[in-house]
This record gives sequence, structure tokens and C-alpha cells, in this order.
Amino acid sequence: MTTTRSPLTRALGQFVAELSPNRLPEEAARVARMGFIDTIGTMIAGRNEDCVRIMTETLAPGDGPATLTFGDRHAPAPEAAWINGTAAHALDYDDVALRGHPSTVLVPAILAEAEHLGSSGADMITAYVAGYETWAELFRRDSGLLHQKGWHPTGLYGAVGAAAACAKLRKLDAEKAAIAIALGASQSAGLMSNFGTMTKPFHAGKAAHAGIMAARLAEAGFTANTDALEHPQGFLHAISPTGTEDRDGESRAGTEWAILSQGLGIKKYPTCYCTHRAIDCVLDLVNGSPIKADDVEKITVNLSDYFATVLRNHQPDTGLAAKFSIEFCMASGIVAQRVGLRELTDDFVQRPDIQALMKKVEIVTTSTYDPELPGAALSDQVTVRLAGGRTIEGEPVARATGHPSRPLTDQQLYDKFADCLDAGASPIPADILFRRLSAIQSINARDLTARV
Repeated sequence: MTTTRSPLTRALGQFVAELSPNRLPEEAARVARMGFIDTIGTMIAGRNEDCVRIMTETLAPGDGPATLTFGDRHAPAPEAAWINGTAAHALDYDDVALRGHPSTVLVPAILAEAEHLGSSGADMITAYVAGYETWAELFRRDSGLLHQKGWHPTGLYGAVGAAAACAKLRKLDAEKAAIAIALGASQSAGLMSNFGTMTKPFHAGKAAHAGIMAARLAEAGFTANTDALEHPQGFLHAISPTGTEDRDGESRAGTEWAILSQGLGIKKYPTCYCTHRAIDCVLDLVNGSPIKADDVEKITVNLSDYFATVLRNHQPDTGLAAKFSIEFCMASGIVAQRVGLRELTDDFVQRPDIQALMKKVEIVTTSTYDPELPGAALSDQVTVRLAGGRTIEGEPVARATGHPSRPLTDQQLYDKFADCLDAGASPIPADILFRRLSAIQSINARDLTARV
């Protein structure tokens, strides 16, 4: 691949245009496959959520080549990506990396457009890596914490990453790929203030839709400025929390593979990733030695001030709101000894014992961050004080289960996938779809979604 010192938007356009399947490291392709497997599982699990139903009814898409959530209905690719992206993020169970949720945007955009184009699985994997690396290039240029400014990174970075992915899928040249990326940047959106509502997954779906439209418009001759990312009034400066973004540095896309160094964190729990280390800790506490809720006087959770800002719901009364509540996660961990899909329901959240236990949670924060995990404390820890004064202290957790350094086993990945397909009443058996996705590079997009 040609090394370039072009300004950022053009450099990324050139990277996207030149990327080919035979240049991908095998590990990069493996990570991308895992992203497809996990996202399609969470998409199917979320297919019957109210936000997906309302989106589908309101958009009322006509017939088209792209499958809606692997079911019977089809739609034009842009609408399918919008609905499928919303479904994939509806349960907040999708993978994490680069301060957001890359696959929940990239996979729905790529899958829908690939069905429209009849693309090969190899082209889909290449498009994923193009989108991931573009997202990563933006991520590394600002150490500021976007959530603290009120931004949802998935909606911001996702629109640009999806535009790059779809530009690759449509085989745009460097100039048009740069224009697609610029068009994606102008469609970036997503506010933290809407977390815990249907609008959070809407951010992911809208970013997927934006990526398809950006690439299609660029291919058709639509114009945009090819310095839209690095311009003083451009994307990077506009979203920067501190105004210290790097707008002039050389692009590393294609020379340093972020997908190898950053990877994907596969969620073990269907809650905000900021809860996962503490959930690991409390579940370790109760493993083999359950704690009676009535015996608990106080639960103390130590985490970063940044995580505490994200986890904004302190006394949730719906399953959706509970995804952003460390109080709920602690209560569920003690009462149910798990935090899974069946606990993230309105009925369970509203149980008197859960509501009472949430009130006993105290949050202690630190601003000392892990240099390798922006915004995270060096570790999270849970301490439970029981009646009579006895205190049980959990072992600090520095990396959540499912983090690239503590990956799920192949069996755990399949088990999560199968649970998701069961939760969504998938019309395609889990074992069949899992085999297809595991061999995605040798299958056509249309065959991937075909009913048995």
C-alpha cells in the first residue's frame, strides 16, 4: 500500500481505495469475523424491541434487496441499515472498542449494501477493516473524553467509519472515497443526554444509514470538501472536548493496524460497558457464597468519575434505563447472581427487592485513569457491608471478561450467539448461521442471509 503524506481526509480516501483482501493480516480478518458474528447475534436478539418496531413502522420501507434483522421482510439498503443498526444496539449487548461500538454501525451498513450489490464475503471483511481503521484514525487524534462533552462517540465516529466501509464496498476511487468520508462527517450525531432511551440505539442505526448514503452520493458526483476532517472548522475540532486535537499528523491507516492493537471487546453482559468490571467483581463475590439482599447494609462501588458520568441512571424503573445504572447491576448481581437478558426487563427492574437494594449502593470515584483504557480507573472494585458489621471485599478488576486481553472462549462466543438468536426467535438456527458467519470470507452476502 502506498504511504501518503496527504492531509487526513484525502489520506483516508486513498487508504480506503487501495485496501484489498490480500493485504489484510489474518488476525485482522479474524477480528472482523468476530465483529460480524457478535453483531448479527445482538441484532437478532434486539429485533423485537419496541424501538425497532417503531422505526420499521414509521420508516415503512418498500421492498428491496436487503434483509431486515434476518427475518422475512426486505427493504432498500439504506433503510435496512438504519433499522438493523438500531436493532443491533437496542440491547446494548454489542461489542466495544475505540471509545464506542464499531461493529453495531459497520456490520449493518456493510451487510445491507453488500446484499444490494451481491458482494462477496471477502469484500465485506475488507470493508469492515476499512471502516474500523478509519474510525481508529479519528479516535487516536484526540485524547479528550467525548462523553464528558455530551457526545456519543458511536454516532460521531460511526458515520465516518461506515462511509469509509461503504466506499470500499462500492470500490470508489481515492477522490470519491474522501468525499464519502467528508459526507459521513457532516452526518455525525449523538448525544449522551439520550442514553437509556430508544434514541441511543437510533444513533447507531442512523450512522449506518449515513455511511451508505455518503458512499452512494459520492459515487453519483455529490461534492464535499476533502479537508472536512482536519479543517479548522472541521470534524476533529468541532467535536473535541478540549480543542487539543491533532489535525496535522500523518495518517497511520494501513501502516499500523489498529484492529490488531485495539481489537474488540465482546460483552458478557447486556449493559453499558462501564458496568462490566464491577459486575465481574460482584459476581465473583457471590459465586459459591450467595449474599442475602436483606443482609446487605451498603454496597460500595469504586470506579472512575468518567464511568460514573456515563452511568447516569441511579434509580431506574425500566430495563432500558437499567442498562446505564451501576446500582441496578449490583442489585441484580446479588439477587439473581447474574446480569443477563432476562434481568433487563421492566418487571425485574421494578421488583421491590431490586429497587430497595439499589438505594444501598454508594459510588466512590477517582480521576486517576488507566493510560491504556481512556476514562477507566486502574481497576474497579465492589465492597459489600453486611448486617453485623462484616465486610466482603471483591478482588479489583482491571479488565472485564471479554476484553481482548481476557477474550471469551470460542464456546462462550457461540453460547452468547445462540442465546441471542433464541431471545430474538431467529428463523435461522443458531448452528447454521454461526457456521455461515465463521466462513464468511467464502460466502456471498445474499447467501449469508438466506433462509434455510
